[in-house]
Amino acid sequence: MADSPLRINALIVDATDPERLAAFWSELLGRPVVGRTGPYVWIRRENGLGLGFQQTGEPKSGKNRMHFDITSPDPAAEQRRVEALGGRRPAEYADGGFLVMADPEGNEFCIIPEGPFELDDEGRANYLAPPTPPPGSEAASAP
Repeated sequence: MADSPLRINALIVDATDPERLAAFWSELLGRPVVGRTGPYVWIRRENGLGLGFQQTGEPKSGKNRMHFDITSPDPAAEQRRVEALGGRRPAEYADGGFLVMADPEGNEFCIIPEGPFELDDEGRANYLAPPTPPPGSEAASAP
């Protein structure tokens, strides 16, 4: 395949309150707010990728068609931090799968562990579950 002159420059998230949403993502990702241009608020570009929040007149509706996956050495700890910053765990996502969170305007994103993790046949991950003791171990046979 030939090299393409195109590259992704920035991801833009629609927001009814771009200042608030930029502040949430700035704190979560450790990337300061660096600019405001017209209806956009920008956080610091990293690895060549910009992240901006665009003022829109209507709130988010429906499921995202694209979402962020962010990595963490401790996804459960990050869930608590997301909630402390004003995000939430959407009720429609069952326990036992990916750790799906939502920012203050309801935009879904996943927190995944650093490094490899297993998926079942339906593509679900259960990296938040406590480890299963090996068969025959004392913990496995306890009532």
